[in-house]
Amino acid sequence: MSIFADNIVFLRGQKNLTQHKLADELILTRSRYVSYEYGNAEPPIEVLVRISKYYNISIDLLVTVDIRKYPLDRMVNLPGNKILLPIAVDSEGNNFIEIVPQKASMGYLKGFSDPEFIEGLQKMQLPFLKNGKYRAFLADGDSMPPFADQSIIIGEYVEKLEDLKSNKEYIFVTTEGITYKTFLKRNKKFITVSADNSFYEPYDIPLEDIAEVWRYVRGILPQDYKPHSLPDEANLKNLVAEAKRSISNLENGILKLNP
Repeated sequence: MSIFADNIVFLRGQKNLTQHKLADELILTRSRYVSYEYGNAEPPIEVLVRISKYYNISIDLLVTVDIRKYPLDRMVNLPGNKILLPIAVDSEGNNFIEIVPQKASMGYLKGFSDPEFIEGLQKMQLPFLKNGKYRAFLADGDSMPPFADQSIIIGEYVEKLEDLKSNKEYIFVTTEGITYKTFLKRNKKFITVSADNSFYEPYDIPLEDIAEVWRYVRGILPQDYKPHSLPDEANLKNLVAEAKRSISNLENGILKLNP
């Protein structure tokens, strides 16, 4: 049997439903549904969506992860028919905070819904962060300015984009990677964010590129961290503007020489 077949048999058992009853719930004939449980047929996408919504489990988990290994009460339901897996806890039921290295960011983009990947991450606990789901991201080099190399940036999971607050800092997990930015505004197609360094212009992130958002709550600096002075931003901007003017004047001069 396929992983999908095993999963739907397991899920039906958890709800203590007969095949006939579940087939009725999914608006299918019993024989058609049974063919999916036996692995004799693969459901079309519209049926996959129906089953996914019925159990509130994402399609990718249904077809790729053996969910029998992970108790359903340890799954965190997310908007958009997603599930965050798994939630590691100690003997007293307190959540661990998984630490995602920046070097593993591309792996995280592929594995944030993979329980084996998440369980393989290093973990920590902070007694003052108990309510909510938290995750930590490790800065590497200058990957998350203004945080220094090896800083740990902790965020609380944001369930809905509607919960984002203007001028607040967040960790955005997108198809391009993991980034720390200030949220400015949102429309139907994208959000606008800005870097901590005002020298850089705000930019847009398409909504379809956003995988996760974590509200920044704490930053842990490396032991030997010492603040370093940054170039004066106003002077730096003036230098760039002057360079642009010089290039423009040079181009105009060339045009005059070669009419």
